[in-house]
Amino acid sequence: MSTESVREIHGLRLGTVEYGKALDIQRFFHTRRKRIGTADILLLLEHNHVITIGRRANESHVLADKETLHNLGIQIFETDRGGEATYHGPGQLVGYPIIDVRASSLSPVKYVRILELAIVETLNVLGIQAHLVDGETGVWVGGIPNEKKQYGVNPSGRKIAAIGVRISDGVSMHGFALNVSTDLSYFGRIIPCGMPNLAVTSVQAEMGTPISTDDCAEIIASMLAEKLNRELSWADLADFELSVPDLT
Repeated sequence: MSTESVREIHGLRLGTVEYGKALDIQRFFHTRRKRIGTADILLLLEHNHVITIGRRANESHVLADKETLHNLGIQIFETDRGGEATYHGPGQLVGYPIIDVRASSLSPVKYVRILELAIVETLNVLGIQAHLVDGETGVWVGGIPNEKKQYGVNPSGRKIAAIGVRISDGVSMHGFALNVSTDLSYFGRIIPCGMPNLAVTSVQAEMGTPISTDDCAEIIASMLAEKLNRELSWADLADFELSVPDLT
């Protein structure tokens, strides 16, 4: 654990938020964190159906044509996060930590590891043995123990959580997506994380029993706060004077 003094992180559970609005909320808190030096923020939410394309991806990783996606109600967003193409939708717990990583002396790699390990420990609490793959980003279930990345070969396990972040002026944006009760068929419309035929899974698929994102949100928030040496407190969006329209 870090030797820095314990600071506060506010957790906000926002329900289902359209991706563009969630991006505006992130930007508001990111700017606020940089300029005012207020407490860190963890936004927890679900998105409507959306495919996001990270800085390392291109539109060829979206396998369905735009008309098909439109008919299915799936939006497409190009984003400034790291990573490639991924899917967000109902039943997926999305976390956007707005963290002053520089003040905690965290490199981008160390910060991503903290996110991954918080998810691993959350899944362990739920009875799912999850792990990392050396050289890959994200969290996996099953497969070969102590596996290392092989270029051109997908890991042998099933990916249950994806991570893509951006750090600007020492403050993070974007974050993680944990498949809880997600309809996994939507991943078939993209090349997820740049890996053709990637095996994906969800908490519900691994447990074999129904579970909601709310069931996971408090666990993962507590795990992340502990790893960041933060004191977690829950807040509401109404507690903050948002300077962007139509977000409440």
